[in-house]
Amino acid sequence: MKKIDTPFFLTLCALVVFGLLIFTSAALGLLARDGASFTSVAVSQLLLGFVCGTVLLVFFSRVDYRFWRPYTPYIFGFALCLTLLTFVPHIGLSLKGAARWIVIGHFSFQPEEVLKFATVLFLAAVYAARFKATDTLRGGILPLMLIAGSAATILILQPNTAGVIILGMASTGMLFAAGGRITHLLLLAGVGVAAIAGAALVYPHVAQRLETYLDQSADPRGTGYQVQQSLIAVGSGGFTGRGSGQSIQKFSYLPEPIGDSIFAVAGEEFGFVGSTLLVFLFAGFCILGLRIAARAPDAFGGLVAVGLVILIVGQSFFNIASTLALVPLVGVPLIFVSHGGTALALSLAEVGIILNISRNMRSKKS
Repeated sequence: MKKIDTPFFLTLCALVVFGLLIFTSAALGLLARDGASFTSVAVSQLLLGFVCGTVLLVFFSRVDYRFWRPYTPYIFGFALCLTLLTFVPHIGLSLKGAARWIVIGHFSFQPEEVLKFATVLFLAAVYAARFKATDTLRGGILPLMLIAGSAATILILQPNTAGVIILGMASTGMLFAAGGRITHLLLLAGVGVAAIAGAALVYPHVAQRLETYLDQSADPRGTGYQVQQSLIAVGSGGFTGRGSGQSIQKFSYLPEPIGDSIFAVAGEEFGFVGSTLLVFLFAGFCILGLRIAARAPDAFGGLVAVGLVILIVGQSFFNIASTLALVPLVGVPLIFVSHGGTALALSLAEVGIILNISRNMRSKKS
């Protein structure tokens, strides 16, 4: 068996190590407030996220990615049913008005991550089978609307607007890579904008986030509080930062220091230098991942790699951009860094598949 792509793997290792360092520091703010919560969060991140994720990475990196292709419809169907369980009483858990979790005993997880993963696999299989027809409505947009659209419908009902945006980015990127027409991509973009506008009319929190983005000073103690405190944290880090573990904002001012706002903690402690390094690591992960996709031995492998890279990097860049008030606050984790055992484990599993595809990369001469 060929070796995995070393530069890509080393970039991953750097992201995971840097991410654990930032997460551990950010979690100290939680420890100061509630020691029991800190223990629960740490166990979830390390045991469910890092340990289980590493096992999944090794497993998927050793199983030929082509093995999963015939089973992608069943994997997708299972993921749909699993996500629908979030609406079932005593199984689904609703927090802050969103039904996104499944609880089994003392264990909880977000099936959304499984659904996005399964959508990429199924869509890649469909496009690979119709590779010469993806520039048509029937071969390009229709599969996307049926597959990604059904997944997005469940997510929007939770409601989970951020998940729909990330899934839309990955699906549209896959259509582009499969040879979809630019006019069709622009049509999908228009549908996406209309869907966000519709969500803003239906869900007040979506409208509030858009209003806050347009005028961050309008409600500094309410809807604009998290963005304002994130910017203060990043700005106070200066060029080189306060130092690892020295963040002040994470203790009492910064909402969600181990979640949505964790990049602000990184900015405060490691400054412009550390923040830029983290961004460059994600950029390198993206470039090397797309290189693997370009040199994949078949269309299925290439499209899977494209979709998974966009899922991971797109979500991470959205987190960073929302922390810096460059886009509306979307409430997605920073992959490999933020708290979220399910997201970390599934992301490492997705990387395992990309690594397996890299074992079969065509040489530059071929």
